Amino acid sequence: MATREKTRTGPPTPTGRKLGLALPVIAAAQLMLVLDGTIVVVALPSIQDALHLAQSDLNWVLTAYALTFGGLLLVGGRAGDLFGRRRIFRLGLVVFTLASLVGGLATTGTLLITARALQGIGAALAAPAALSLLTTTFPAGPERNRALGVYGAMGGLGSVVGLLLGGALTEYLSWRWILFVNVPIALAVLAGTGVLVEGGRDSGKADLPGAITATLGLGSLVYAINRANTDGWTDEVALTCGVVAAMLLAAFLRIQRRGTDPMLPPAILADRGRAGANLIMFLMGAGMLATFYFLTLYMQVVKGYPPMRTGLAYLPFALGIGAGAGALGPLLLARASERTVTMGGMLLAAVGMAWFGLLTPGQNALAVLLPAQLVAGLGLGAGIVAITVAGVRGVAPRDTGIASGLINTTQQIGGALGLAVLAAVAAAATAGQPAGTALPSALTHGYTSGIIAGGVLYLAAVLVAALTLDPRIDRQEAKSR
Repeated sequence: MATREKTRTGPPTPTGRKLGLALPVIAAAQLMLVLDGTIVVVALPSIQDALHLAQSDLNWVLTAYALTFGGLLLVGGRAGDLFGRRRIFRLGLVVFTLASLVGGLATTGTLLITARALQGIGAALAAPAALSLLTTTFPAGPERNRALGVYGAMGGLGSVVGLLLGGALTEYLSWRWILFVNVPIALAVLAGTGVLVEGGRDSGKADLPGAITATLGLGSLVYAINRANTDGWTDEVALTCGVVAAMLLAAFLRIQRRGTDPMLPPAILADRGRAGANLIMFLMGAGMLATFYFLTLYMQVVKGYPPMRTGLAYLPFALGIGAGAGALGPLLLARASERTVTMGGMLLAAVGMAWFGLLTPGQNALAVLLPAQLVAGLGLGAGIVAITVAGVRGVAPRDTGIASGLINTTQQIGGALGLAVLAAVAAAATAGQPAGTALPSALTHGYTSGIIAGGVLYLAAVLVAALTLDPRIDRQEAKSR
């Protein structure tokens, strides 16, 4: 492949007060973008009643966001490298804000789903730019590791905060406020972007063929899995989309190997540690989103919790992820390798998933539901920090945007694919119960089966960490943290 000649320009790294303001700006943006993936979950019944959505169309309120967010993340990361990370960050926030306003005002299901898709486009532009801005704003070493810890906490907390906030807003205001709430947050973040460092800019050209094949390929794959989950794995449309996805993604890989300005430079995944970090993030994303989905169904369908109580019941998960990513993870990284912290975090998360397997319809929440969330959250929070550090470590400055976008992509696509596959596991487990089994018991068995299968994915992540993350490199870097 031809060697790429690049030029880089950018102001120096800020210090003092500006450095202190940069982290809240980036963290708030990350929290907002991630929580929108789950904030609508608790509100779905209210949305269905208000907009008269058919049951078969209701899942698109979730899927539309996942399709555009996951499918365009690589494009967003590359756009930041080419046109300026702060500029693309701002553009993404503007698109996200306008889409949130339109969605909150929607009077039809079609308009709401369209707005959710536009939200995903804005998030795909802003999310990778946020992480790459963090790496260009904070110098390597303890300052960057602490910043990555906060960033990781926001990423982990976002999904849980979305459930908490969604429940409160739906019950006490209206489901429309799960979208309106983004507007003041995004405007505040936009006002604070002046403290961020633009960083270097890649002087290469946009890889349009790569962008098109990657976006359509990932979008087709997510659509195929979601379609199969609702219409069966032998559905002709699902199978066709699966084949199209495979062809497009194969074409994307071919373009990346032979192109002179590839969107995903081979060097990004040539490093075994970075490749492993992205695979671990994929497995983590697959287990996390499915767990939130099954626990929400357990609480609302089996236990009969109202939206607000459902949201509050996720508080231990939020506390666990926050403590794991904001305190435990960075503390362990200062004393141990990324491989050790990742393996320990994922093992602890798997223990929490096994604990969820003890759920029953009439069980006291204090016995399983709440403590299991705290344990799983601590493990996931610590693991997120270590994986994020490993995923961006050693990347050339010109490629930080695409490396950041790839980490977000693997998490989003992992969540979409994992939810579809584990939902099929849960449905099969429920259907396989003996005749005469009470419906709450059959449903709970299915939900816990899906969660335990997610725990198996976490154990697979432990194995990937053991095989790919290099402890010799980690030990050398740990001394400087």
